[in-house]
Amino acid sequence: MTKIRELREHGKSAPVDDARSSTGDDSVVLVVEPLLPQRIRRPSDLLRFLATLLGLAAVVLLALVAKKTLNGLESDVIDGTNRAPFLLSGLVGVLSGAAMLGVPAAYAIERVLHRDGLRVAEGLFAAIAGMVLSFALGEWLLNAGPEDLRLLLTGGRKGVEPLNTLLTSVIAYVTAVRISRRPTWRAALWSAVALNAIALFAATAATILGIVVSILVGLAVGYATLYGVGSPNTRPPGSAVVAALAKLGFAPVRARRLDDDHQSSRRYAIGLKDGSRLDVTVLDRDRQVAGLLYRLWRRIRLNTETRRRAIRSLRAELEREALMAYAAQAAGASTPRLVGTSEIGTEAALLAYEHTATRALDDIPDEEIDDDLLAQIWEQVLLLQVQRLAHRRLTGDSIHVDNEGRVILMDARSGEIAAGDLLLRLDIAQLLTYLSLRVGAERAVRAAASVAGPNTLAGALPLLQRIALTRETRAALNRNKELLTAIREQIVELEPKVEVEEVRLERFRPRTLITIIASAFAAYFLVYYITQINLNMISSAKWSWTGVALIAAMLTYVAAALMLRGFVPEKLPLGRTVLVQFAGSFVKLVAPAAVSGVAINTRYLQKRGISPGQAVASVGASQLIGLGFHITLLLLFAYITGSSAATSFTPSRTLVFVMLAVAVLALVVVTVPRLRRLVTGRIRSLFSGVIPRLLDVLQSPRKIFEGFTGTLLLTIFFVVCLDASVRAFGGSLSFAAVAIVFLAGNAIGSAAPTPGGLGAVEVSLTAGLTLSGLPGEVATSAVLLFRLLTFWLPVLPGWASFTYLQRHEAL
Repeated sequence: MTKIRELREHGKSAPVDDARSSTGDDSVVLVVEPLLPQRIRRPSDLLRFLATLLGLAAVVLLALVAKKTLNGLESDVIDGTNRAPFLLSGLVGVLSGAAMLGVPAAYAIERVLHRDGLRVAEGLFAAIAGMVLSFALGEWLLNAGPEDLRLLLTGGRKGVEPLNTLLTSVIAYVTAVRISRRPTWRAALWSAVALNAIALFAATAATILGIVVSILVGLAVGYATLYGVGSPNTRPPGSAVVAALAKLGFAPVRARRLDDDHQSSRRYAIGLKDGSRLDVTVLDRDRQVAGLLYRLWRRIRLNTETRRRAIRSLRAELEREALMAYAAQAAGASTPRLVGTSEIGTEAALLAYEHTATRALDDIPDEEIDDDLLAQIWEQVLLLQVQRLAHRRLTGDSIHVDNEGRVILMDARSGEIAAGDLLLRLDIAQLLTYLSLRVGAERAVRAAASVAGPNTLAGALPLLQRIALTRETRAALNRNKELLTAIREQIVELEPKVEVEEVRLERFRPRTLITIIASAFAAYFLVYYITQINLNMISSAKWSWTGVALIAAMLTYVAAALMLRGFVPEKLPLGRTVLVQFAGSFVKLVAPAAVSGVAINTRYLQKRGISPGQAVASVGASQLIGLGFHITLLLLFAYITGSSAATSFTPSRTLVFVMLAVAVLALVVVTVPRLRRLVTGRIRSLFSGVIPRLLDVLQSPRKIFEGFTGTLLLTIFFVVCLDASVRAFGGSLSFAAVAIVFLAGNAIGSAAPTPGGLGAVEVSLTAGLTLSGLPGEVATSAVLLFRLLTFWLPVLPGWASFTYLQRHEAL
């Protein structure tokens, strides 16, 4: 029988070719690998802990929303248990108590007899932690917690624990000792929990929500304990790998653990008796969930056709990698030849590949990557593409070059067989981007076109998006942000008449998710403010002032049109430009206020025949001047408000604080190099496009007057609308105070990610008017009237304008 001699080391391994048995016995296999840790933190335990917390939050929120339904269900359950005979109820109580203590105790004895007392100690630690946590949460809920939640957990009855301490500690214990892996013990446990719940209901000593929350808290404590203290390492050592290879018919004489390149696998270099070598990949069951959160995020964010397959079992993962390796060999591609597969017990599996001495492309200097090497890389990828095989990870660590200069594709585990056109085109886009990072866009595109042809590159053109690339490639693009644009330009030069349909890879962008969440909060606060309004006060609004507010709100669209016309040297019709501003009010329903106006005005100018660069510059110029007017008017009205009661025209304390804050901010920007580069970069890009456009406008006095007048009137009409809304409800503030409130609230609304600044504008304007001296009801009513006239009322004419302009190809 072959003997295995293991050498554990803490430092760097010696080369496998130098490893020799000191006994000189050829039957002894020397295994060199780092000392395996006795305990490991399993990612699966962390994921279960997070999932339990999410489940706990969902249960509590659902209970708060459906309070009446839950109370009715609980009344039915208690009524049913109370109808049981007293003797039966008592018997159930005794049995449940005995079972709740007896099952964990019996399992502990069984583990101790099997010399697994450490697991029992971990369970006791979890039980103590669960008991302390449930007691602390219960005391907090009884003394300072939300009243609705306290009533749901206790049923409003004295002496009822919000969280059952015994139940929480028992669940924490059995979770930490992993009783779920033993079907018989698991069935006994949950039978005891069910009996205990019936006994608690019969004695009206618990509620449905209290029992569910107690169980979830116990699970969370148990999983947290498992992840915190770690679990015994069940990964098979190198000796088990060698033994598995021997069963496959190989004759290993030495083995060395290599550095891990992948989170889900270990790699070994195995020397055989005939002098050859194997490269062995070991798949560990506990590492299959590594990177799960990132993969889940990608699955949610990307379309179905682009995302990777879901997590499989260890057996399925082994079969998938083996199938991909065999398919690549059948396609004629240069890939490592798979010579054997095997399971290693129940916790791991291995794949054995023939060894070929290679260097990763990442380790080859850029100057050594010649055109012949680039052509070989594309030839190998095309061999896979012909057989509908997608590699899915064409990066520098998966493309290797052997000693004879031949390209070998590694790491086929990420691949897909019978791949669709989209996946194949994604491979082209990924490889093209990576090679462009190494040798430049022009050379990479030229080499790809010489092998794959311009049509293949044109098909990948719409997939040159950051989201389609691997994580490493996206990180490298952060240092070369213009590379994708350069690649597109090179492809278009090859095929100037190419027409490729746009491909949308993302279901949504992170910014969209933030907007949805912010909009939900905004809607909640808006509904809250509406509920605070006195309906009698609304009916008593002065319709004359309401009419003034309506007229001022409509005039803002004329002012916005004049503002845009003033910063465009080309002639724009006033009527259609006003319709564009109305259309912008419709677009604000689905986009932040600062984005919608810029986007629709830029689109309008492009449809008028103005080049995209000049259109963006014109809109940017109007926004820049508008920002200048906004800041100037804010400071001016703040100055006037602070000095209105003084004998001398001195600035207010608020203005002094604002100026000091601006000075400190400017000092920080100038001092921190990264911020300084960011600001100067933005300013440089602004001056490169906007300032030349402004110089064109300054040559026409009429355009200057029109643009500046429109900018000023836009703010004035908004302030008049808000002031008239205040007076419509009997309020009275100085015009300067109302102007300050509007200018500050509008700035907050422009920065908010919600559509049209929804929620942020209402809250800021209401708070500003209240701080200025208006009663809360008057301020809330005035702000809602203002928003009704300036945000909600123009939606219908905005939709009509948007439809009309699209029909006439003006948008």
